[in-house]
Amino acid sequence: MTKRSSKSLLLFMAMGLVSGLLSPIQTSINSQLRLTVGSPFVASFISFLVGTLLLTLVCLIVERRLTFPLKGVGRIPWWVFTGGALGVLFVTSNILLLPLLGSAMTVVLALCGQMIIALIIDHFGFFGVIPHPINRYRMIGVLLMLVGVFLIQHF
Repeated sequence: MTKRSSKSLLLFMAMGLVSGLLSPIQTSINSQLRLTVGSPFVASFISFLVGTLLLTLVCLIVERRLTFPLKGVGRIPWWVFTGGALGVLFVTSNILLLPLLGSAMTVVLALCGQMIIALIIDHFGFFGVIPHPINRYRMIGVLLMLVGVFLIQHF
């Protein structure tokens, strides 16, 4: 690995860390929005509406377009269009869980779920991902996360 690619990797890792830092903030904000509007589903709708408006602006400024070529759309696998629905499930479940479990437990359970499915996706190369086989070190990492869930719940 060159110095340049090493620096790029560190930059992308930092972006991932910042993204992870934003998730509990988003969940806490959306949970407060739920109290304000009186519904987890309306709160989730508002969250996605604001995100949609922001992305519309970004697309118009950065890409200078909101369209994409329709040629070949029929050959695209159906599952590539499910990301938004999965986002709705994730955001809405976090809105519902945070008042019951607290921020730390809500986030750590979501993170453990993400790691478990990420290992499966990596192992089998689902969704076009380059396969990375599950090994004992990855399994130990997930087990340590599950120990973390226990510690957060009980202490």
